[in-house]
Amino acid sequence: MENSKKAKLRLSIFIPMSIIFVLAIVTGIVAPEAFFNAENSIAEFAFVNFGWLFQISGVIFLFMCLYLMFSKYGNIRLGGKDAKPELSFWNWFAISLCAGIGTGVLFWGVVEPLTHMFNPPEGLGLVAGSEAAAMFSMTQTFIHWTYIPYAMYAIAGVGIAYAVYNAKLPFQVSSTLYPLFGKRIKGTIGAVVDNVCLFAIAGGVAAILGVGTMQIGSGLNILTGIETGKVLWIAIVALIVLTYIISSYTGLQKGIRWLSDNNAKLFIAMLVFIFVFGPTRFILNFGTQSTGHFIQNFFQQTTYLSPIEGSAWPRWWPIYYWAIWLAYAPLSGMFFARISKGRTIKQFMLVNLVLPATFGLIWFSVFGGAAVNLQMNGAGIFEAMKSGGNEVAVFSFLKNFPLPTLTSIIYIVAIFVSIVTLADSMTSTISSLSTKAYNSIEAEAPGKVKIFWGIVMSSLAIINLLSAGGKISGIDATKQISTVAGFPILFFMVLMAFTSLYMIIKQEKYDVVNCPDTAKIDKDVVRID
Repeated sequence: MENSKKAKLRLSIFIPMSIIFVLAIVTGIVAPEAFFNAENSIAEFAFVNFGWLFQISGVIFLFMCLYLMFSKYGNIRLGGKDAKPELSFWNWFAISLCAGIGTGVLFWGVVEPLTHMFNPPEGLGLVAGSEAAAMFSMTQTFIHWTYIPYAMYAIAGVGIAYAVYNAKLPFQVSSTLYPLFGKRIKGTIGAVVDNVCLFAIAGGVAAILGVGTMQIGSGLNILTGIETGKVLWIAIVALIVLTYIISSYTGLQKGIRWLSDNNAKLFIAMLVFIFVFGPTRFILNFGTQSTGHFIQNFFQQTTYLSPIEGSAWPRWWPIYYWAIWLAYAPLSGMFFARISKGRTIKQFMLVNLVLPATFGLIWFSVFGGAAVNLQMNGAGIFEAMKSGGNEVAVFSFLKNFPLPTLTSIIYIVAIFVSIVTLADSMTSTISSLSTKAYNSIEAEAPGKVKIFWGIVMSSLAIINLLSAGGKISGIDATKQISTVAGFPILFFMVLMAFTSLYMIIKQEKYDVVNCPDTAKIDKDVVRID
């Protein structure tokens, strides 16, 4: 706590972002229709003009990560040869899993496979409910939830980790741009980059809070009869915010570590339960075939934009996902970098890309396979989604298993803890970025700053849900704010990925820790912090 007491606000970050978010919240309250229309215009512009870049960037990031993992650069140790890891391998994996896409798989594990299977994109000639539609659905779901999103996190994280631990640059996202801008990253350029990243992550967290709040509200409605809607949403968000602010206040070693450890165990327990008590043989067959289709059709479906038919489907599905992962990537990468000291780049990619992404593939094979089988046998899950919204899907799904009330309660707890874990890690990172202790990687930001950003992100979530009104569903409202948040990050992430890769490849120039005596070291790197 000594470091946090000494920390002061980084005014070049805190003031502009505070003004922007307060204005956005006030606009959402005073003029919700204008707030909605502004979001919609930005999201539409991003899709129409840059949908192609959203699509191909994710594939590029994935192959960059694989190159770093399997090349000679995978043996570089973050922090130098003598650096020691801060966390056990299990805790490291658990945090990566739960601070990544943990909340999303709980919501979409049942919803997305059924949605694409029974409502495939127009123009592709797929018959709703057919095996071909099911294979398209699972392939697209795997694309959205496995290797590409984690590649976005990993390429950002490894770049920041290398810049901080090996090149001895400040603990900020903009340090990855040092090969281009040199010492100027400490000035205006660094402030602009970090402001954009903070804007994006606040919007991204607001979107996740919105999705989780609606799902918890629907679950409580089904279990207790409490009417879901604005009042319940506000109460749920308030409880989530209170919990994750307390957790964030306690710091990495207590709050986040404990939450992620228990949450990961809960994930595994739910996965095993559905696999054992569900249609096990069908899940194995369906998952195996779906994985084959995923590998075979990967490039075709990662580049689908419907330029001839003009379908809006890519905007509301892949572009939304890439936008929200991009919004999270820089600061998620910053968080993953913080806990990666002492690990090699190969280990970093294994724990922050390969293992959690493969877990996602298994999760959707089990939950998606079971949901498809139940729907084919008359369970009516898809019909429940159409009448009650996507947020009721998993509770309709769990009715077909033993102890449905108990499993629904456990699921609600898992959703709640997942949101808290995610928001906790992001609140801590945002708070660190907006204080002058940001270039001390071990420092904890002051509690008051964490409380402020926790309240801001929760307010954005509520305003976004309420401003949509009856124009679009709450889920689509969260998709819209995600696209708005991720759009400006798209361009930065492309630049960041290439400068990070360049810095690692040219390690003899930038690696102060492992190459302190080489004549090729850029002396500005040594002096910068």
